Amino acid sequence: MQLTRRDFARFGALGLAARFAPALNAQNPTRKTGYAIIGIGRIAYHFMAGIQNTTNSSVTALVSGHRDKADKVAAQYGVPAGSIYSYENFDEIAHNPNIDAVYVALPNSMHAEYTMRAARAGKHVLCEKPMSTSVTDSEAMIAACKAAKVKLMIAYRCHYEPFHMRAIQMIRDGKVGQVQEISSCFGFNIAPGEWRLNKMLAGGGPLYDVGIYSLNATRYLTGEEPAKLTAVMSTIDHDGRFNEVEENMAWTTLFPSGIVASCSTSYGANTGGYFKVYGSKGWLALDPGFNYDGVHMHGFVDGQVIDELNPSRDPYQFTAQADHFSHCVQNNLEPNTPGEEGLKDMRLIAEIYRAARMGA
Repeated sequence: MQLTRRDFARFGALGLAARFAPALNAQNPTRKTGYAIIGIGRIAYHFMAGIQNTTNSSVTALVSGHRDKADKVAAQYGVPAGSIYSYENFDEIAHNPNIDAVYVALPNSMHAEYTMRAARAGKHVLCEKPMSTSVTDSEAMIAACKAAKVKLMIAYRCHYEPFHMRAIQMIRDGKVGQVQEISSCFGFNIAPGEWRLNKMLAGGGPLYDVGIYSLNATRYLTGEEPAKLTAVMSTIDHDGRFNEVEENMAWTTLFPSGIVASCSTSYGANTGGYFKVYGSKGWLALDPGFNYDGVHMHGFVDGQVIDELNPSRDPYQFTAQADHFSHCVQNNLEPNTPGEEGLKDMRLIAEIYRAARMGA
């Protein structure tokens, strides 16, 4: 989504202009940030489509284990044959001056390896969430990027979605009063054979995949880090899909202010993706909230009913995300969702699993 000056003025009234300034300031860059796309799967197609809507970013290289697929994508985005890499010769990207950054869109367990290799090649890194499959790997990713003096951003696209930013500001401004409770859920009925059902590749079940949206949202909505948590997990459908990962996970977090957040995620049911914030003066919800488009804000705030739909369509969230990171690369700025943000979630994920196993 390209924000207009009218949009900027509207967000400025909500106190959000500073968060969106990168997208507006990036309208006339001296040179576009060139991205090597690592892994040409479903989410990579969304990201590449998003790049096409920016003015400061371009797809300049591809990394894939399927040359035929890469050739087709290269033709679509104008990537020369010499800028198509396999995983075997990936490190050669160091010698390609048209690559400024990489977008890591691989299975979770491969994030750490290719982030660190990209850093050693001198390239900035935009890595999909979850950051990795372990706290140790996440820490190593941050260390590698710092050592190489390159930027690391985790692709938390909701941080760059206007309704999410608006919700945060409304809560900070006390529009719902003192927040008491947050509920959030995100799940879907996963198909057999998905790589996400392979624990070695995914790290775990739906918490790593879609539950992390709820976990991350409770943190940015409260502006706090959990002080205490409890959790349970279960598998109901013994149909062969969940031989390696759990089907359901639910957790409750207590924040230092006393706010309680109750979240759940599932690979066995289409639960949608939403959050609801309940305060002493009203309530606010995004439902759906975590989709690529169709984000819908509901609530009762300042005595007024809210019912607004964001008309922007996929892939505008990916456009905003690429816009922001490219702006940071071009202007030597720290991204809004750096590696440290991803590491916080990884530590909490580890705690949630620990709590769920202890309660089993």
